[in-house]
Amino acid sequence: MGGLPLSDWVGWLATAVFVLSYRFRDQRTLRWVQALAAVLWVGYGLARHAMPVVVANLLVAGMALYSSSPMKPDLSRVSDAGRSRTS
Repeated sequence: MGGLPLSDWVGWLATAVFVLSYRFRDQRTLRWVQALAAVLWVGYGLARHAMPVVVANLLVAGMALYSSSPMKPDLSRVSDAGRSRTS
């Protein structure tokens, strides 16, 4: 494998997948690809014993999957009818 440790190859693959995610216009697809990249980064962090990398990317993967979920309520459509109009 060209002299690089396997963990480095995983890190480079994670970088490539993350960069590739920006080619997708569909937000749900973009989030799924970013979640995949984050999971690869978790593998890299575990191989390197880098817990900040592991924890950060577990959070990123979780948020990417949550934000792409069809069951997530669309808060942007919530009406402001119940808000007070006083100044």
